[in-house]
Amino acid sequence: MDNDYFSKLTPQEKAILKDKGTEPPFSGEYNDFYKPGIFLCRACKSPLYESNAKFNSGCGWPSFDDEIPGAIVRYEDLSGGRVRTEICCAKCDGHLGHVFKGENLTSKNTRHCVNSLSIQFKAYDDL
Repeated sequence: MDNDYFSKLTPQEKAILKDKGTEPPFSGEYNDFYKPGIFLCRACKSPLYESNAKFNSGCGWPSFDDEIPGAIVRYEDLSGGRVRTEICCAKCDGHLGHVFKGENLTSKNTRHCVNSLSIQFKAYDDL
């Protein structure tokens, strides 16, 4: 990870993006946030998700059923005695959260469970 991307983050943002932490459920600013725009990586500002991919999963974290092509990389995560798929920003490798399949919450059957502290919203008018 390029330290320049993480040098301007708050300690809480760095704990998520660099140290692979997780914010408490239902605590993030984007959990119940539904405005038209794009969600960017908070560290490197790369576009990650379009707002039309966001949905209410009830899990306590922002949920998306699709990413912008090429924006996300996936890694096997064996932490905590579970097998999960970690998702990170393809540009800076900042930790975003995890992706889950097979829950039948949307027609794409995919849920990107993302920490609010790892993303930043930009309205289409502000791009």
